[in-house]
Amino acid sequence: MNSCLKDDADYWKEGVAGKMYATVLVPTLQAMALQPVAGDVNYEFMVNIATDALPTEDITVTLKIDPAAVTAYNTLKSKSYLPYPNIQILTPTVTIAKGTRTAMVQCKVWGAETLNACDNFIAAVSIETVSNNVPVAANMKTYLLSLPISNPYSGDYNCVGYRIRPGNPTEPIVAVETASTIDCKTIKKSGFGNYPYDITIEVTSNIIVVGGVNCYKVLLRVIDPATGAPLAGGEGMFTTWAGDAATPPAAPANNNEINYYNPVTKTFILNAYYVSSAGNRIMYEKLTRI
Repeated sequence: MNSCLKDDADYWKEGVAGKMYATVLVPTLQAMALQPVAGDVNYEFMVNIATDALPTEDITVTLKIDPAAVTAYNTLKSKSYLPYPNIQILTPTVTIAKGTRTAMVQCKVWGAETLNACDNFIAAVSIETVSNNVPVAANMKTYLLSLPISNPYSGDYNCVGYRIRPGNPTEPIVAVETASTIDCKTIKKSGFGNYPYDITIEVTSNIIVVGGVNCYKVLLRVIDPATGAPLAGGEGMFTTWAGDAATPPAAPANNNEINYYNPVTKTFILNAYYVSSAGNRIMYEKLTRI
């Protein structure tokens, strides 16, 4: 019976005519992206009575959060999902009215802003019991929802900074710049100071304490937009501040406090260079999330 239910989308075979089974209508892995912000996110799915004749009585279905189903999915698919830790079934019991086949289940998740966007999560909710002695299709009883968390660093930033070309006046920039997602911990923006080289910024797990706040060191690369690769001539980050103290943003209180992300103020402090035969070009920028 289960092989009939599992192996064919048109699973209601002639050999099971007159039978009745409770299922999740869409038991394959679904996905819903989460923003890394506080607040509840609601979703819903449908439970179904698979039958060739409509039920003649109301049928009650109870549901449960099922982290074991995530483990089973990982084993089956050779994946490494984690059970999403913050989930509530808002309608843990639903009724499928007689003469119908389906009912909607309401759930909510929250707390994405506290989780690592590089981890992979699934929220799993399974049918637990069904009234009227209706059996549960074991291979179609769980709603699996993948919950990828969006990169928390992508978005718009107020940029205050400058580029220095040795022998020339400092070239300031004040602009709104957009950082786009590369992966769960890396963003890209256009602009090395006032010059249109691309910058990739990877937020690491390495801590630097700035003003009593645990901040995260970043890895910055200067990218040639024509090739998509780091500049052939060379590029890098300063380990001690290099810049123009007379031009905003202000120099750091401690010259070692550069190239980091402050998660409290949502601010990047960047100090980098690229190699030039006429003297290395210097960038110092403060990016504050809008």
